[in-house]
Amino acid sequence: MDINTLRIVGTVSSFIVFVGILIWVWKNRDTKDFEDAANLPFDED
Repeated sequence: MDINTLRIVGTVSSFIVFVGILIWVWKNRDTKDFEDAANLPFDED
């Protein structure tokens, strides 16, 4: 196994992790929480 093979494996595994994070974020998003956080500056107690 030479250095180029290690670079390829590192690049491919990093890309897979990146795509996995994107899928996780889009799958678990909750717009209600984001709307509540966006309206926090406008709350007058």
